Formats: sequence, structure tokens, C-alpha cells
Amino acid sequence: MLFAVICQDKAGAEDVRKANRDAHVAYLKESPVVFAGPFITDDGSVMTGSLIVLEFDNRSDAEAWAAADPYAKADLFASVEIRAWKKVLG
Repeated sequence: MLFAVICQDKAGAEDVRKANRDAHVAYLKESPVVFAGPFITDDGSVMTGSLIVLEFDNRSDAEAWAAADPYAKADLFASVEIRAWKKVLG
């Protein structure tokens, strides 16, 4: 089953994101990622959150994954939403 992990950074947390980016990307590379990338400002100059779609057997595995993300451990996010998702196109 696919799960979308939708994260919004805390305001002014760009330094936290940058400091933990390498660990976050390494974590993604070891994970069942379908696709992933940051939300950005309209001019593309600042990352403001994350959208990650992962494949897990159940929601509790997706929740455990999200809690273990280095960004989450660094307290980067103001909010994290996990939603079951169905791929239709692409």
C-alpha cells in the first residue's frame, strides 16, 4: 500500500533542514520510496516542507518510518500528515 507523508517545516527552520539534509537523504535511499522531494517557495529559493510517497504493508509502518526520519528527529516539522494514496497515472 502507498502512503503519502506530507510535512510542513516550522517557520524559519531552513538552517535545521540544511544541517540534517544529508542524513535525511541517506535515510530516503534506504527506504521504500516511490518518489520524494521538497516543497519550495514560489521563487524556488527556500525549501518549506516535504512530500514523500512510500510503499508499506500498513499505516503503522509508515508512521514508524516518519518518526525515525532525521528531519523529524531534528524537530524540523510544524506538521506531518500521513495519508493512504492510490496511484492512478504516471
